[in-house]
Order: sequence, then C-alpha cells, then structure tokens
Amino acid sequence: MAIELPDELIRLQREANLARLEAATRESSAEGWKPWLDAVNAVQTAVTAYAKEAGLSRHEVEKAVQTAAKTEAPPER
Repeated sequence: MAIELPDELIRLQREANLARLEAATRESSAEGWKPWLDAVNAVQTAVTAYAKEAGLSRHEVEKAVQTAAKTEAPPER
C-alpha cells in the first residue's frame, strides 16, 4: 500500500538531506552539525504527527518519506 505523503514532509526530508551534505563538508564539530540535527528533529516531529493523525505506522511513514525525498523530482518554486 502506497502512502500519500504531504509535500511538506518530503520538503523537510530534502532539507535534512542537504543539511547533512553541507555539514559533512564542514568541520566535525557539534556546532557544524547543528543545522542537520535541527532539520532531522523537524522531520521526525512532522513524521510522527502525520503518522499519528493518519493512523499509520511512524516507521512506514518515515521510510516512505525518505524514499520519496530521494526519488521524486523537487516541486517547482
């Protein structure tokens, strides 16, 4: 069963993915990784809320979001 995901969840995951790439190219300090940690926390909070609201498994929603963020074309801005 495919999960219909809000665009916001995919956008948040893409931002977290980008923040991780940016952090990996910087220094290895806690401060350098803070933007990524903040982005990951935002994704987790949104995924948990969506899963609860939709009556879905948080784990399944998280997997679907991660897959969609990697495979779907970003929305046009």
